[in-house]
Amino acid sequence: MNIQQIRNATVNVEYGGQKFLIDPMLSKKGEFEPFLPAKRDDRNPILELPMPVDEILDGVDAVIVTHTHEDHFDQAARELLPKDIKMFMQDEADAELAKKSGFTNIEVMEEGVGTTFNGVELTEVDGRHGHGETAKLAGNVMGLVFQHPDEKTFYLAGDTVWYEKVKENIDTYKPEIIMLNGGANEMNELGTLIMGKEDIYEVYKAAPEATIVVDHMEAVNHWGLSREELKNFINEKGMTNVLVPDDGESNSF
Repeated sequence: MNIQQIRNATVNVEYGGQKFLIDPMLSKKGEFEPFLPAKRDDRNPILELPMPVDEILDGVDAVIVTHTHEDHFDQAARELLPKDIKMFMQDEADAELAKKSGFTNIEVMEEGVGTTFNGVELTEVDGRHGHGETAKLAGNVMGLVFQHPDEKTFYLAGDTVWYEKVKENIDTYKPEIIMLNGGANEMNELGTLIMGKEDIYEVYKAAPEATIVVDHMEAVNHWGLSREELKNFINEKGMTNVLVPDDGESNSF
């Protein structure tokens, strides 16, 4: 498998002979409003894509949208993606938004139930987009587990904090590769919405043999954890199996 970090939570995953585009945010720099209230009020995204959109979309077999917040499925993606492309979404509400944008080939996932796409088994798993009332305000999110006889098991955690379900997912599926959204993104007084460094450390302790890849960093105005700070923390903890790719960087496993 190969994981190419694009920007924020947008990644291309080549797995089992298929190319999956995850959480496409394809806007040019500053094309949509900031997430507020937050420490910064920059318009989003706060940096450009590292490559042309045509290059990102080249050869994509399916799109996975873990939830429809603007930094995971933006207006540019809704306009630029082929309307007949295979799309996996978490629930009917998200699917309805995509249908209103003209998409015609949507499969709604069901938690814990696998579906097969050209030989790749995809299973939806739960996530929690923040803690307490914040998670309720942020709404539903999903993660996915990828499985294929010729590939390592891959757990895409999505926009979630560390909580008991993430541990359960690790124990159940025993992923060898884990991707975490780890920018500690935060809205003022609401707490963190996704994993920060301590959450990442908990995942590491739960899956010490897995390779962990961290994305969703430094791309939207409410980010709270820089790559530099996370890398320093990784070194302090001796977590040699945790990767923090730059935008545009690829890693094969």
